[in-house]
Amino acid sequence: MTRMDDWTTDVEIQWCPGCPNFGILQAFKMAMVELGKQPHELCLVSGIGQAAKLPHYVKANFFNGLHGRALPAALAIHAANPELTTIVTTGEGDCYGEGGNHFIHTIRRNPNMTLVVHNNGHYALTKGQASPTTAIGQTRAIHLRGVESAPLQTLAIAIAQDCSFVARGFAGDIEHLKSLLVAGIRHEGFSYIDVIQPCITWGKRPLSWYREKIDRLPSDHDPTDRRAALERALEPGDRLPTGVFYRHSGRPLYAERFRREVSNQPLAALPWPDRERIADYLAEFRRR
Repeated sequence: MTRMDDWTTDVEIQWCPGCPNFGILQAFKMAMVELGKQPHELCLVSGIGQAAKLPHYVKANFFNGLHGRALPAALAIHAANPELTTIVTTGEGDCYGEGGNHFIHTIRRNPNMTLVVHNNGHYALTKGQASPTTAIGQTRAIHLRGVESAPLQTLAIAIAQDCSFVARGFAGDIEHLKSLLVAGIRHEGFSYIDVIQPCITWGKRPLSWYREKIDRLPSDHDPTDRRAALERALEPGDRLPTGVFYRHSGRPLYAERFRREVSNQPLAALPWPDRERIADYLAEFRRR
């Protein structure tokens, strides 16, 4: 078993004092302890942004990639070494904006890894410009008359695309967020957790506003009912439900056929294919 201190680095944290990102970091470490993970078993992947700095503050393997490109990098890491627990932790601008295409296609592929998106509704690293989840009418750094485009309904998109685990948490409810992280990481398939993470510097509303709007999904919500999950994700009104919206199993996992027919070992542990086998592959391509 590990302790919280086992996941702590000596890297100076660059977030604003009091940033809700600290709550996500705390919940993340608590989840690792509950799961019984060891630092060497984990690989964190991120893109660019304030949220993408989280891997610097966790003692584990990590890869910091290009803006919007965290998911394809993580997919490659997962494909190369399925023994690692691969987790993407990044912001909504990075994931839904620059990386929106990768978000959709990672859902299609259903890799056995987890995506955690810190969602504050704007680009916090670059002075608060509007992001894909900024509300209509909100004034931002370069939207002086208010945002005119509707925000992406990312939970609904994920459910509609049959993502196998869809949840939303709140950075101010650390214990609940920890339980969502544990459930998502344990789930076999692609797990997507959107985290409401109010920004105390560029945000337009105080933390108290979010606390008043947050509602956990009712106990009678059935996360295996896809239609009900989609309706919950698209519910009108100003409430912010949190919890597991949708969960199911049975979809083929990314690289499942390769794992079954060839090997479930890391690629580095496999012998190099012999020349005869390579020639057979090339001949098959030529015949097609």
